[in-house]
Amino acid sequence: MRLIVRVLGTWLVGLALILLIIDGTKSLGADHLVLTSFEQTWSWINAESLAAARTFIASRLFGPVLEVSVNAILAFPGWAVLAVPGALLAWLGRSRRTRLFVRHDQI
Repeated sequence: MRLIVRVLGTWLVGLALILLIIDGTKSLGADHLVLTSFEQTWSWINAESLAAARTFIASRLFGPVLEVSVNAILAFPGWAVLAVPGALLAWLGRSRRTRLFVRHDQI
């Protein structure tokens, strides 16, 4: 299970790095800072699933409350939205055993 969590976290951090490179390239070409929101990135990849997620959230009991928080998350840059949970998952999947170091005089 720890391996799956760590691989998923590493994969998310890798995607975040790719999105950061894309934003950096766009910023260099435009001569000003360009940040692509997570909503723009998601609609570029698959607009139908974004619309389906929005209708799913709107149909829930706490839809208006969830809609505000989801809109806030969708407004953040895509690389930031993926990097935070990716780093958290990679940290949770780390090896928990302590490292034992041996000094030269103990050999």
